[in-house]
Amino acid sequence: MRSWTIDRVTSETEVHLTLEVDGCGRASVNTGIGFLDHMLTLFAHHGLFDLTVEAKGDLHVDAHHTVEDVAICLGQALDRALGDRAGIVRTAHSYVPMDEALGLVVVDLGGRPYAVIDVTWRTTALGGLDPDLVRHFLEPAAFHGRLNLHARVLYGRNDHHQAEALFKALGRALDAATQIDPRRQGAPSTKGMLV
Repeated sequence: MRSWTIDRVTSETEVHLTLEVDGCGRASVNTGIGFLDHMLTLFAHHGLFDLTVEAKGDLHVDAHHTVEDVAICLGQALDRALGDRAGIVRTAHSYVPMDEALGLVVVDLGGRPYAVIDVTWRTTALGGLDPDLVRHFLEPAAFHGRLNLHARVLYGRNDHHQAEALFKALGRALDAATQIDPRRQGAPSTKGMLV
């Protein structure tokens, strides 16, 4: 089974996260940030990942440190659960509509971290969360997951719908990219190794 548990304790946060890549979409998420819990539950459900997150952070300051550290843990757990990534499909994309919003996420699990996030927010808060923290979640998740991530909202008016489309699309794209292709032997690269 491709799974990993990360425990991260700093002076700002305490995060315990377990990710099972070959799951069935079960999620138990408690970060103290309701909107982030909702997005991570959507990510797990639509990606068919089993995800457990318990996080405590300095929310009296703001949500930034908690969002960032949960993202770091999710990326690290994905990277370690995939091991040498031999035999995986590697690249995938997903379009997901959410009412008037359409999100696109494209991933490459080739080991080269990069993130391009293209979304325009219209409000200053999503359930009390600064919408720019959605972008800030995706960037460290990509970096620590050693994946190339392009996420874009093609159009939309409602910020909740835009964020939801992105997290659902992220789950679906990662599910497709992490699948094992029985035809592939070894690293999914013409170099014979990743990175």
